[in-house]
Amino acid sequence: MTEWDIKKLRILRTLRDRGTVTATAEALLMTPSAVSQQLTNLSKQLGVRLLEAQGRRVRLTDAAHLVLRHAEAVFAQLERADAELDGYLRGEAGRVRVAAFSTAVPALVVPAVRHLRTAHPRLDVRIREAEAAEAYELLAAGEVDLALSLAAHAPSARDSRFGRVPLLADPLDVALPAGHPLADAPGLRLADLAAEPWIYGGSGPWSEITTAACEAAGFVPEQAHSAAGWTAILAMVEAGMGIALVPRMASAERRGGGGAGGVGGVGGVVMRVLSADQPRRHVVAAVRGGAEEGPAVSRVLTALRRAAAERETVQQN
Repeated sequence: MTEWDIKKLRILRTLRDRGTVTATAEALLMTPSAVSQQLTNLSKQLGVRLLEAQGRRVRLTDAAHLVLRHAEAVFAQLERADAELDGYLRGEAGRVRVAAFSTAVPALVVPAVRHLRTAHPRLDVRIREAEAAEAYELLAAGEVDLALSLAAHAPSARDSRFGRVPLLADPLDVALPAGHPLADAPGLRLADLAAEPWIYGGSGPWSEITTAACEAAGFVPEQAHSAAGWTAILAMVEAGMGIALVPRMASAERRGGGGAGGVGGVGGVVMRVLSADQPRRHVVAAVRGGAEEGPAVSRVLTALRRAAAERETVQQN
């Protein structure tokens, strides 16, 4: 295969544009003899004659013009590569792979991606839904660059493999069947619900969060039913089969109200804000140690912080 030397091709292009070896040498900060030597070497590499004498000057042969027609396409592609690499180095281009648990995707990740598509359209964010524990496994294995998970399920802060960034303290509201005796009770507390049948997952972070919140209120919840998806949980609550703690991120799209007074509803379910107890789950973003300093990952983290701040503002109003 013919060897194409980009540096020598640039000299040939400059000679075409400047017209003389002397002008080419001045433009490229070279000596005329160095220009001539480089072009002689290029001619040998390509196996064609590139220059011919024309009086006291030289002119490009037809073969030289053919070579330059193809070289121009190479130069244009290199310019695009330089621009893309520059964007990558400034965090405006490249790909960032994100793993996130289900309720964080619509509440935090999608708003962040919408912002990034406007502010940095060449930054490609790829989303992968994953359970909290799996998100860290994917991060450790190098299959994703950033993981959204829950602090309750995160590795120790002393684990040097990861850098953690707090994003959001997501309030937990209690879902009651419409018509429940405590559905509109003033100042509802978790302790008032100690005797109720509860619905939550059989294992994992959500089971731990529910039991920890109830134990902090002075009781151990009786698990009547086990479910992991919010659609199934709320359907059982609506049917009067039990009650459940629901993160506000999960219920926000379903809520029909519920301001400071603490009552909201969706279908046959009443969502009550537990303002006296204020249980919360803490959402964190994690990266491999030191990766938060990478410009592309840093931009995604900034967009996630922005989405989290906007979410907290909405929750407080």
